[in-house]
Amino acid sequence: MKKYKMSGIQKKYLWYMGCLLIIALVLSSIGVWSYVKKNMTGVIVDKYEFMNEKMGISLDNLYKKTDAVTAEIILNDDVQKSLKNKGLQEVEKNTLSKYFAYIDLNHVADYCYVDNKENVYAKSYTQLNYKEFQDSGMQASLGKEYAKTKWIWTEDTLFGSKEDALFIGRYVNSMDYAHDPGMIFLKMDEKFLNEIIEKDQKMSKDVAVGIMSPDGQYCVQKSPDNFELDNEDKAKLKKLARTKKSGVIMQGERIECGILQVYRQKESGMLVYTLVPNAVLDQGMKQVLLVLIMIYVLVGVLAFLISLYVSKIFTNPIKRISDAMTSFDGTDFTNTINIRTDTELDKIGDAYNEMLNTIEESQQEIKNQQQELRISEMNTLISQINPHFLYNTLDTIYMLARINGEEKTMKMIQALSKYLRLSLSKGRDIVTVEDELENVKSYMEIQQIRNENLFRYEIECEEELKSRWILKLILQPVVENAIKYGFCDIFEGGLIRIRVTEQEGKLTLSVYNNGVPMEQSVVDKLNGLSELPVSKMKDSFEDKKHGYGVVNIITRLRLKYGEDVKFFYEADEDGTVCIIQIPENGKKNGEL
Repeated sequence: MKKYKMSGIQKKYLWYMGCLLIIALVLSSIGVWSYVKKNMTGVIVDKYEFMNEKMGISLDNLYKKTDAVTAEIILNDDVQKSLKNKGLQEVEKNTLSKYFAYIDLNHVADYCYVDNKENVYAKSYTQLNYKEFQDSGMQASLGKEYAKTKWIWTEDTLFGSKEDALFIGRYVNSMDYAHDPGMIFLKMDEKFLNEIIEKDQKMSKDVAVGIMSPDGQYCVQKSPDNFELDNEDKAKLKKLARTKKSGVIMQGERIECGILQVYRQKESGMLVYTLVPNAVLDQGMKQVLLVLIMIYVLVGVLAFLISLYVSKIFTNPIKRISDAMTSFDGTDFTNTINIRTDTELDKIGDAYNEMLNTIEESQQEIKNQQQELRISEMNTLISQINPHFLYNTLDTIYMLARINGEEKTMKMIQALSKYLRLSLSKGRDIVTVEDELENVKSYMEIQQIRNENLFRYEIECEEELKSRWILKLILQPVVENAIKYGFCDIFEGGLIRIRVTEQEGKLTLSVYNNGVPMEQSVVDKLNGLSELPVSKMKDSFEDKKHGYGVVNIITRLRLKYGEDVKFFYEADEDGTVCIIQIPENGKKNGEL
């Protein structure tokens, strides 16, 4: 029987799985220890410490509210009037009794105001006299602090319910005279204090919360089912109630039943407490179990992912090669691939990188050839202009020599010489603005000799723009069209105005003539030529009447400056203007 031999991939797979199990055990141990030790109890206690402190602040705010309300009662005009020697009339007494029913304080169950003349003011249905007030013993609960609002948790002997309730009491002193003070007592219903511990019902349902009076009586208490404080913990709370400290007086204290937080309100002496039972703390163990489950789920996911990883160790390089070849668009040669698998795939990656390098070199060579072809095309287009014009000029010189004699012939020859010299410009395709203007000026002088009195010309150019470099022979064909077609129906009074300016960073050349305006259809056709690709503009050469010279200029400008150059006509009833806008470059030298 042939012995089974394990493959290298299987060995690696078992190695990875063994390492994974070790990692899982380590993570489990670390997770249980760190969570129980650092987080479980701390997170739970912090949450309820914050809740208890919020209840304490609510108790502070509630006391401040009652203090403000009793102060407002003291300042009431009718209350102050009741403390004077004369006292109140019967109608005024009824008004004062009703006043206390509308004070700005919620959950007032009953009220009693006693002035310094033994008059008692209460609700209309409360039959309460001064003797009954004295027998209740409520006056003694105010003590000797004449300017302080007192919270009193005691049995209701004043209104006869005999149930424990919270009373808000205060002496009412005269603001003008040294009379004996009156007394105000507000009996609060159970909702007054219940609202404090019921604000966070979702959080407080699992813990014991309550409010205790300064003498250790439970004003409000709420606890989970099947939970009760033991005697030792009750004694501890009563001891805390008698302390003189205020604010947070106990935080995160471990007691028999759980963890205790206590806040004492300074002025009233009321105690608000939160006790987190041990059962709530033990619930954290469920979270620990959940963590363990999550860890092992993570282990399973990692095991699956590692299995995929093993299978893709050799397929990923192939995918990388495929993606690189698919995404290659013929322009980005920097996206090379680097594969190191110690297999034949490395050779494929290297071959692909060499292929990119070869394509890039070939593409650069083609670009260089195209550039040389464009230069050749430009030179060919220029050569198409010079012989044509030279033939017409020589013919004109011949005719003038026969008709007018030598003087005009010499003038025309001089202008022609200038034109030829500037046109040739030692074989360069760019000249300064000043030379280009001299060139077109020589052309116009020749045309003025041929067409006497037909037109005059104006040339405007800022001095600093004369040294700018531009493509040569771009104005002469425009001027030729202006004379040939703009002045075809006039015999004198023509005007050609050439301006060179700089607008928005572009060198702008305009050629205006006041002859017959160009038809709008012709304007649209010529302006549309500048929107065509250079390769398609050659087809427009056949339209020699309007397009030959324009196509020649636009082609040369586009080949030289690219798509940023602008060439267009505008026509109105005053004449026609041709505008050429050249990008800002070539200011100081001839390298455009």
